[in-house]
Amino acid sequence: MHCLFPCILAIANGLSPIWEVEHMLEAVELRKVFKGKTAVDNVSLYLDEGESVGLLGPNGAGKSTTISMISSLLTPNSGDVRLNGASIVSKPQLIRQVLGVVPQEIALYEALSAYENLKFFGRIYRLKGKELEVKIQEVLEMVGLKDRQKELIKSYSGGMKRRINIAAALLHDPKIVIMDEPTVGIDPQSRSHILETVRQLNREKGTTVLYTSHYMEEVEQLCSRVYIMDHGRIIASGTTDELRRILSSEDTLLLQLDKQSHELANELRNLSPVRQVEETENGLKLIVAKQNQFLSAVVQAAERHQVQLINIHVQTPSLEDVFLHLTGRTLRD
Repeated sequence: MHCLFPCILAIANGLSPIWEVEHMLEAVELRKVFKGKTAVDNVSLYLDEGESVGLLGPNGAGKSTTISMISSLLTPNSGDVRLNGASIVSKPQLIRQVLGVVPQEIALYEALSAYENLKFFGRIYRLKGKELEVKIQEVLEMVGLKDRQKELIKSYSGGMKRRINIAAALLHDPKIVIMDEPTVGIDPQSRSHILETVRQLNREKGTTVLYTSHYMEEVEQLCSRVYIMDHGRIIASGTTDELRRILSSEDTLLLQLDKQSHELANELRNLSPVRQVEETENGLKLIVAKQNQFLSAVVQAAERHQVQLINIHVQTPSLEDVFLHLTGRTLRD
């Protein structure tokens, strides 16, 4: 069975030379090459104690490789990962106490019950006896599956498996939790449970969270800061408000049309104020430079292509719009 066990990390004291202030966890110019292809290219990021930080990027951006290096599953070709200033690349033995990793792939034994899986993982963390039992019941309560703990994992839905995956990473009370796409392809109830678990960890327990997702609204709800990654590099970072200000001189236009028209979309792409055009289910989504006369140009173009404009809505750019502007793709592309 292919199984990524949750990783754990120990705190060591020290001072990082690259930041003016000391950060709890930092990646410093990480680089990773596979068979001549650069997957991660000089990535630097940091997490402070008690933060919830988002890491966004389309498929193939290098997010999972970055996470694997931060959690010691992969050794970088160059760069370092530091915990309060101490290198966990040169001293990987430091990474066994305070980091919990929730991998993209389900890391559970299908033929065992949820309780048996958690007991197994708890023993890996060197928990035993009453302490282990208390922790198992605590994490089951947290993910909302205490009443289903005796059922076999193979009988669980995909969302329930992901919730137990999270529970396994929380048994040892990690100070830092990395969640790699924890809500992909799951039911709404499980997704709600997972988001609430992240909030509880961050707000009530002060756990530091690094969260990757294909759902922009999750990151906006959960994270105080965001890194946007594409083609192996960090291309933007900041608070959600700071990132939205990247498009402060632009508007988002939602055009509701009576029919789809690729020809209209292509013509609008060639207009000078237009930054991005995305074809949607009901029409077009445009990111455009603020211009008083642009709407009239849109109306004239629609008439030329015999497309009726049912509605035009102007809105402030969202984080999704910023992502589209920076990468040329939507997050789920």
